[in-house]
Amino acid sequence: MLITDPWFYALAIPAFLLTGISKGGFASGAGNAAVPLMSLAIPAPQAAGIALPVLCAMDISALRAWWGKWDMAQLRATLPGAMVGIGAGSLVFGALSDAAVKLIIGVITLAFIARSLWLERAGASRKPAETSHAKGNFWGGVSGFTSFIAHAGGPPLAVYLYPLRLERARLAATTVFFFASINYVKLVPYFFLGALSVQNVLTSLVLLPLAPIGIRLGVWLSSRVDDKLFYRIIHVLLFVTGCQLVYEGLR
Repeated sequence: MLITDPWFYALAIPAFLLTGISKGGFASGAGNAAVPLMSLAIPAPQAAGIALPVLCAMDISALRAWWGKWDMAQLRATLPGAMVGIGAGSLVFGALSDAAVKLIIGVITLAFIARSLWLERAGASRKPAETSHAKGNFWGGVSGFTSFIAHAGGPPLAVYLYPLRLERARLAATTVFFFASINYVKLVPYFFLGALSVQNVLTSLVLLPLAPIGIRLGVWLSSRVDDKLFYRIIHVLLFVTGCQLVYEGLR
């Protein structure tokens, strides 16, 4: 049966729009707000199941917008590790309690904000890093794992990609290709783990129109508005959500 709780949709609709804007290339490292916000209204594993089909639809639109602009060297350095991370995530996904998943999401969210603020202060004075398959596969693996648990793979991937100082369009396109690849791989274990139930898929279909809207907004904003304001909004939103999720996870 379809979720009808108004509070859920009050959280899910802006969350998916913000996620789509980010996937569209505007503040492409802003993170995925969908699961953290929806987890305030429903169990975190259910929120992850609802989010995945919508994210896959967003990936199609985002790939079309950034087609061919990704950095293949960085994808070769990160995707093999990501597949290992997905495998590890699938092994523990069903064993974690809702409180444990909320705690993990909350900690990841707060760690992402802390690191983003640190990079904002220190990044300008650093020289671009070089491609490293060892570092790329490690952080790609962490990203695959956290992405499987809560679609929160952005922060770990950013740990590897941001120091490379890729050109803005190349960074956005590489991020889009990376997550499109792992999101479609995740569909298989999500199905067998029961995360793609009839209720979850029906709810995903209701939210699906937000995918192209968010992507188009992101592409439009990426050439017209500076990222800083959007980052600040996302950081405030995720900070409050992260604190709430950590609180609920520790109760």
